[in-house]
Amino acid sequence: MEWIWITLGVLLTIAGIVGCILPFIPGPPLSYAALVVLQLTMNEPFTYRFMVIWLLLTIAVTLLDYYVPIWGTQKFGGSRSGVWGSTIGLIIGLFFFPPFGLIIGPFIGAVAGELIAGKEMQKALRSGLGSFLGFIAGTVMKLAVSFIMGFYFFKTII
Repeated sequence: MEWIWITLGVLLTIAGIVGCILPFIPGPPLSYAALVVLQLTMNEPFTYRFMVIWLLLTIAVTLLDYYVPIWGTQKFGGSRSGVWGSTIGLIIGLFFFPPFGLIIGPFIGAVAGELIAGKEMQKALRSGLGSFLGFIAGTVMKLAVSFIMGFYFFKTII
């Protein structure tokens, strides 16, 4: 029975890492769920403090992931149209131009969103750059947290 739970934990860890890139899968929460499964399966291999710290980091990174692209877009002069365009561009890029669409989709989407909102090309490009940098920063944060949780997961089961 323990192997079923460990297999579930492995699947959650993999889904957590994939979810850091795909916008509709909550990456770090899935990675944390893998640690919880292991905690309940293997007679508490982690300390209470460890689990609380990783829970707080998971919550923080998940919340920051929503805020950082908005902040990047606004910092570079963008508007809510640029943020929405970036999100739509990410989803379209993901499905029609993988894996490169994940990188250029948010940029093109933010620029298109700003142009539709009536901004000049120069300002739209600047907004697109901010959105792109915010997306990359959020993705790197999520990947770092999920990879580290994955490391602890696999270190514990081996």
